[in-house]
Amino acid sequence: MSRTSTASLSRRNARDAPDLPAVPERPEEIRSTLTALGVRPSKEWGQSFLTDPFVADAEAALVELPAGRPVVEIGGGLGILTAALLRRGLGPITVIERDRRLARFLATTFGSRITVVAGDALSVALPPADAVVGNLPYSAATPILLRLFAARMPRVVFLVQREVAERLAAGPGSKRYGRLSIIAQLYGSIELFRTVGPEAFAPRPEVESRIGVHVARSDPFPVPSVPEFEEVLRRLFSSRRKQLSNLLPRVVSGAASAPDIAQRAHWPEDWARRRPEELPPTAFFALAHALAGRTVPEGESS
Repeated sequence: MSRTSTASLSRRNARDAPDLPAVPERPEEIRSTLTALGVRPSKEWGQSFLTDPFVADAEAALVELPAGRPVVEIGGGLGILTAALLRRGLGPITVIERDRRLARFLATTFGSRITVVAGDALSVALPPADAVVGNLPYSAATPILLRLFAARMPRVVFLVQREVAERLAAGPGSKRYGRLSIIAQLYGSIELFRTVGPEAFAPRPEVESRIGVHVARSDPFPVPSVPEFEEVLRRLFSSRRKQLSNLLPRVVSGAASAPDIAQRAHWPEDWARRRPEELPPTAFFALAHALAGRTVPEGESS
């Protein structure tokens, strides 16, 4: 499902909100500010800076928290999203920024309104938060999101490469459906919102981006062991064009046979002729229980 926030501020209001410092938005402002800071956007990190305050405000609107609830922003950059969060009265806000020059810029620009942590979102200690929001660098978006999901962050609002967003939300039978889709649903639910074109960034990327929201499960994980489940998925999707009759024996050990396990998991009768991308996440959750010798919970089957 795709939606767009209807509560965005105008560009003028976004830049001139009282008591908030102006942040660079237009491409020429971004270029001159980066030059002054001695920062060159990293191609290795897939680093581009958002220039559209409407997009930033749409992201901030999706945080959906009352004031006083902690929010973490990943990749503060030059502060366009930080400013949008503050305009909506969200916070306290902790911003994690990998580039120390940008981290100093954010701390100087926003002062005591935010807390800045200079560090890599893949390794820095994650502060407690009721929501995490970020315009994620293309090269690191997937591992960052998986880390946030595994940390069971209650709500994650993200802007990432469109292909990654649609892989996260893909369903069975889709060309984008695979391990990432199933892992995302293991940890919670995904909803996609507006698509953002390359013209909304500087430097301009070659691909589109998309906003999405992940909401963490409030109930226990639907598999006995997450690491073992991830390994099962890795084996089954390593040759995704092969049929499950050839793939399922790779994950079955002991005296049980692949047909026995498939039956215990309540897989469809024609499972052997199907490919992994044809089965829903619940079928793989049920498989995890069957492989562990456990009874498949009601509702966890194909």
